Amino acid sequence: MEELLAQVRNCTLCTSFLPLPPKPILQASSQARILIIGQAPGQKAHDSGIPWNDASGNRLRLWMNMDRDTFYDPTQVAIVPMGFCYPGKGSGGDLPPRPECAPYWHEAILRHLPHIELTLLIGQYAQRQYLPVQQPLTEAVREAERFLPAYWPLPHPSPRNQFWLRRNPWFEEEMVPLLREKVAAILHA
Repeated sequence: MEELLAQVRNCTLCTSFLPLPPKPILQASSQARILIIGQAPGQKAHDSGIPWNDASGNRLRLWMNMDRDTFYDPTQVAIVPMGFCYPGKGSGGDLPPRPECAPYWHEAILRHLPHIELTLLIGQYAQRQYLPVQQPLTEAVREAERFLPAYWPLPHPSPRNQFWLRRNPWFEEEMVPLLREKVAAILHA
């Protein structure tokens, strides 16, 4: 696993498309039991080298009821985004994850994660890649239990997603408590 992670961290597949030098950001250990597949690191994660090191990460940890130490313990939580490098800014936020990363790296990484009990698919890019049926994000999130035990689709926890969260109060009222129960059951088993 360490050799594979070193290869990923030295990846330059999409250098010519990135606004900054490549800095692949991920976290994994063959012992991890929860996998987070999100979009791509933001500017703050790129600057710090720490995934989910921003307001989105704070909200995600709140949804999971998980402290930073547990979240950043690779033996507990693997973080493997759809794109490993910061893709740059677009008119409505960060650009989509680069399309090269997931097809090139995910299969090899996932083979090294044999103890994963739950995969959180955060946002539409991860859900399009991994859910067995294609459906709108809101529908996938509402029907999260349908995809268990393998996947749990989530909206992106970005502050930019406030509109979606306000329009879908059932998510934080109903789904977040279920997610917390599932995460706690895995971590305390």
